[in-house]
Amino acid sequence: MNASQPSLLAIPGPSVMPERVLRAMHRASPNIYEGELHDLTHGLVPDLKTVAQTKHNVAMYICNGHGTWEAALANTINPGETVLVLETGRFGQGWGELARSMGIETQRLDFGNHSDVDMNQLEDALRADTDGKIKAVLTVQTDTSTSVKNDVAAMRKALDAAGHDALLMVDCIACLGCDEFLMDAWGVDVMVAASQKGLMTPPGMGFVWFNDKADKTRETASPSMYWNWTPRKEPEIYYQYFAGTAPTHHLYGLREALDMVVHEEGLKAAWARHTRIANAIWAAVDAWGEDTIVHNVDDRAKRSTAVSALKTAPGLAAKMRAWCEHEAGLVLGIGLGFEDAESRFRIGHMGHQHPPMTLGVLGTIDCAFKTLGADHGHGAVEAASAVLAGVQT
Repeated sequence: MNASQPSLLAIPGPSVMPERVLRAMHRASPNIYEGELHDLTHGLVPDLKTVAQTKHNVAMYICNGHGTWEAALANTINPGETVLVLETGRFGQGWGELARSMGIETQRLDFGNHSDVDMNQLEDALRADTDGKIKAVLTVQTDTSTSVKNDVAAMRKALDAAGHDALLMVDCIACLGCDEFLMDAWGVDVMVAASQKGLMTPPGMGFVWFNDKADKTRETASPSMYWNWTPRKEPEIYYQYFAGTAPTHHLYGLREALDMVVHEEGLKAAWARHTRIANAIWAAVDAWGEDTIVHNVDDRAKRSTAVSALKTAPGLAAKMRAWCEHEAGLVLGIGLGFEDAESRFRIGHMGHQHPPMTLGVLGTIDCAFKTLGADHGHGAVEAASAVLAGVQT
């Protein structure tokens, strides 16, 4: 491959940035004291609430997704208090690990790398907590490492059925703007996300949405000045949005991205687009055949529409990823959290995705299988194109 030839990212974040977002960021530094930047930032707040489907609060941070994990915990949970961590892959585990590093006690329910949260086990764990030690339930809607998608609305029902008052805290870092998410309707108290996936903006901004119940717990928590979300939700002075200098160029990019998702395409249409593209990729995987490649999650209703985690014949994934990147300029995601990582890879299909990109990714993978002499079924690209054309689902 020519070193000057651009690569196509098909990893599960950072996602592909639209040219419009890049152009919006390609500008001189703005006045940070008054004027355009202030107006732009104020205007982001209602659109961020729309993406989360909430009427409540949002705080913006200069950080990655791990930073939002810490911000959510720092404002609600004190050292020595207990949270229940629901693990469906590497990132559910990671939030729990960060909590322990903050001196928070963690109880774990580990559902492995292939299954979503079992609501009966969740309800049983909550009922067993007769002293109310569990202050929050931590979960991911989509675990980026496994592509497992959890039923967040059912978690709220489990909490209510157990009569438990714990906060429901959800990580939507991998899937906000991709998988349907209804914060208020589903009874979520805290949700975290970041800029670099479904929101199509470079890594560097994180967001924490929280309702009044969660905000009430802030009164007994002790976050540092930086993580404190109170000044950020309704700042009296502009710099309080970010506890200092604003992430100026990220804000311009985010403004363009939210225009695309919220005001032009529309959130429901964006969800539908991700579903259609995911179904096309899954159709291609099915056509290649189970002797070559299989889904990490069998039930398609429990797979995220933002990322596909896949397993190949032994060792094939590593060879295929290397060929795709170095010979064709396609960068695929590595396997995370699995012992047989050489046989696993991930396709990110989040944010700025459309049929030419999808078919290009699948066609390149198909070419890799042929070049490497891997046994595989045929008709994968045709199956995907039929889904995209609406000929089959």
